[in-house]
Parts: sequence; C-alpha cells; structure tokens
Amino acid sequence: MDAIPIEVTASLELEIPQISPATIVVSNSRTNLKFTKDAIRTSLRASTADAIFSGIFSLTTGGILLSDFLVRLDATPIAFGMLSALPMLVNLIQPLGAYLSERTTSRFQYSLLIYGTSRLVWLILPIGIVCTSKGILNYQQLIQLTLFIVLLSNLVGGLGSASWLSWLAAIVPRKLRGRYFGFRNSAASLTNLLCIPFGGMIVSYWTGGAIQGYGLVLSIGIVFGLIGIACQYFKIDIDPQVQNSHVIKLNKICENGICETSPVQFDQQIPFWRNSNFLIFLLYLGGSMLAVNLSNPFFNLYMLDNLDLPVSLVALYSSLMMSISMVSVIFWGRLADKVGNRYILILVGLLVVFQPLCWLAIGKSNFDLWVWLPMLHIFSGCTVSASDLCINNIQLEIAPMKNQSIYIGIVASVAGCCGALGTTLGGLIAQSPYFGGLVGLFVISSICRLVAIAPLFFLQEP
Repeated sequence: MDAIPIEVTASLELEIPQISPATIVVSNSRTNLKFTKDAIRTSLRASTADAIFSGIFSLTTGGILLSDFLVRLDATPIAFGMLSALPMLVNLIQPLGAYLSERTTSRFQYSLLIYGTSRLVWLILPIGIVCTSKGILNYQQLIQLTLFIVLLSNLVGGLGSASWLSWLAAIVPRKLRGRYFGFRNSAASLTNLLCIPFGGMIVSYWTGGAIQGYGLVLSIGIVFGLIGIACQYFKIDIDPQVQNSHVIKLNKICENGICETSPVQFDQQIPFWRNSNFLIFLLYLGGSMLAVNLSNPFFNLYMLDNLDLPVSLVALYSSLMMSISMVSVIFWGRLADKVGNRYILILVGLLVVFQPLCWLAIGKSNFDLWVWLPMLHIFSGCTVSASDLCINNIQLEIAPMKNQSIYIGIVASVAGCCGALGTTLGGLIAQSPYFGGLVGLFVISSICRLVAIAPLFFLQEP
C-alpha cells in the first residue's frame, strides 16, 4: 500500500462510527486529493479490528495469564516487579523511534516492520516451554527467558508506539476523539471479557499441565497479533515527510448537520522544555505512573499468593473489570468531549487514592471473595477506563501536529521511566521487612497517589 501524503481536516459524527457528508481534503504542494467518508470509515473500522486482535495478543503476553505462569514457576516478587517494569522502562526508547519514524515515507510500512518483529519474538517462549518439559531448561532459566522476551519485545515495539499514535491522531477528528477512542477501547474490552476466562480455563484444565496450557494460549495469541497488524493495511497511510512540511489552517467539524470551522495552530513550534503546559502534564503523568505502579502490579500477586485463589477465578474477576471498563469507557468518552479530560482526571484521581487501602480489607471469607472483591474490580474498571482514555486524549491535545510523534515519544518515556521506577520500588518494598510487605506497600501507594494529583490543578487543557 503506497503512502498517501496527507493533511487531515476531518469531519466525523461518531455513533459507531459514522462520518458526516463533508469531504476530507488532503493536499500537498503538487496535487489536491480528496477522500470520501468511506475511506475514513474504513480506516476507523480497521483500527477497531486491530484493537480487537491485538488485544487478544496482549492478554496472552501480559496480565493475569502471564502472572499466573510466573507464579507456577515460583517467581519472586522482584521478578513480578521486573515483569511490570520492563515494558515501561523501554519506553525510554520511544523518542528514538519517533525520530526514526519521522524520516520514513509510510506509517504503515514502519508499523509493519516494528510490530511484526516485536510480536514474532514471542514465538521463542513456546519453544522454551517445550524445552522445559523435556528437561533441557529448568524453571529458573525459563523465568529468565520470559523476562528477556518481555524486554526484547517491548524494546522493539517501543520504537513504533509514538508513530502509531500520531498516525491514528491524524485520522481521528480532534473534537470526537473521546467518542471514537471510547468505542474502540470498549470493543477491545469486550474481547478481553470473552477471551480471558476462556484462556484461564485452558491453562487450568489442560491435560499437559498449566505451563504447557499457557504455551498453547500464547501461540494462539501470537497468531491473532499478526492478524491485527494485517488490519492496519486498510487504514489510510500517511507520509510523515509531507505531514510535517505543511500546516493545517482550518479544522472543520460537522455535528447534526451543522458545520463549524475554527483555526488550528499546528504550526506553533516551541521547544518542549519551554512549553510550561506540556511540562506540567509530564509532571502529573510521571507522578501518577509512579504512584499507581507502586501497587497495581501486585494486586494479582495478592490474589494468587496471599488469598490463594485459582487462576480461573482471578481471570473471572479480570473479566468483570473488563466488562465494566467496556461499558463505562463509552460514557467517559462522551463526557470528555463535553466537559474536558482534566476534570475527569481530577475526579478519578481522588477516587483511586483509596483503591490500595481497599485491598487491605479483603480477606479469605466468602463475603469478601464474592462481594467486596467483585465490587473492587468494578470500581477499578470504571477508573482505569477513564484515566487511560483521558490521558491519551489530553496528550494529543497538548502535543503539536508537526513532529507530533516526537512529543508523544517524550510523554511515553517519562511515563515508562516513572512507571518502571514505581514497580521496581514496589517489588523492593514488598520484600522488605521494614515496611510490612504488601500492607505497607499499599499504604505508601495511596499517599503517593494523593500527591500526584496536584499538577492537574495547574494544567490548561486546550
């Protein structure tokens, strides 16, 4: 698929999703091209399909299934901390990936190279599981191999994240990002809702054992991950060279038959270190990622180890959280388009302060396991969907269109570094007798979450 030099001024009335009759004008110095609403609709549907198939890949290479795999290998809390820290720490490479992507001529071809490689790397782990079953590797070596694959896959994938998000941001109209990303995230959450229990059952009841069962689930996930990459072929390709050399003067948004045109200052380029609003956002994001990741990676460990719950039940709780996320993200998306993302982040931030403390009240009684624990997952589903959506939206609003992927890479680097620091410190605190293990860790996380909200009160959302 040839890359199309594009400047997008999109008009989109999103229900599931639909494009308004207005034409999207794409131009460069040599020619004027026009894309119909069908081209944009096809791109958005392809992006949603990509989210579904890639979501299946992600849930097999992370989350509860991978955590349970490490528990069965007798991994230490430090290994769990590394499991969560590595994907975030490698985000430091995103500015390099953004720099490289801005020198290509096709977003699609760059994405195909990066994500095709990062997902094929996971084929090494099923081979390692087979070698372990034959006595070639022991459990400790398999843990080390798993962490190495997590590092390598995310290291390669980190080179493409900023480019991919910049690509999607150019396709999705600015004023309707909340609704579209809400719908897209909802579709991905529905997939997780259906697939996590199924994957958990395969792992739990596979005749060859849970470790081999995970190898089977992982192999299936890799196939779906490659299908997700293929879906990107049907999205409008963009030439970053032309995108960065032209300035969009007007943004036309049509809703309910009424069109409104407003200036968009994409050409205002100042260094990010002089952009105070951008720096405030980085301060909030960094603090929030550190505070949240102090405790979040250890919730699954708490259920699997402290509460001694079977993986099938933990997977059921995860599915409940996904289902709530699936429903609530649509509401949050529409609300964000109306009131803004900042106010939602402040509200959610104040609520999640108490989340780690709620985990301390969960015991092994039937009432706790069947009433309080599901309620806690419902609460988590609502808050996670809101924060993920609004953080994504607000960074796209703050980052300028020109060289946007570089700004996105900087955001990801700060988030990844602080998140990795949080999980690493969390692993050390959880193992330290001076802080009381997981109890002390959850209390510290709550305090840090409260402090992390402060920069939001000084942030100006465009």
